[in-house]
Amino acid sequence: MADTRAPAARPMSPHLQIYRLTLTMVMSGAHRVTGIFLYFGTAILPWWLIAAASGPNAYANVQWFMGTWFGRFVLLGFTWTLFHHTFGGIRHLIWDTGRGFGASEREWLAAATLFASITCTIIVWVAGYFFVG
Repeated sequence: MADTRAPAARPMSPHLQIYRLTLTMVMSGAHRVTGIFLYFGTAILPWWLIAAASGPNAYANVQWFMGTWFGRFVLLGFTWTLFHHTFGGIRHLIWDTGRGFGASEREWLAAATLFASITCTIIVWVAGYFFVG
């Protein structure tokens, strides 16, 4: 019979119990989740365009849905998701240049991404209500 060897002692990978949850880790996960939401949320635009091309009744149905509290919540979430994913992409672009890898720089970029996405969402919605009504 062949000699059987005991498995080699391999180093254990650190687990989540060892790591301290940082804002950068949360923003990394949020970037992935917002990408998924954008994938499915982008169906709103074709729905609106098809309804506009289909006639006034179909368009009125879409406008009614977007006017409900749930429709506005979906649009608000989609707006924030779009901005958050965009600013997260800019953060990754900065990292691609080799900058922003220091501990304080990473946390600052993550906080800036969150702040900018919330601020831009508020500005767009306030401007929308101010100019459109």
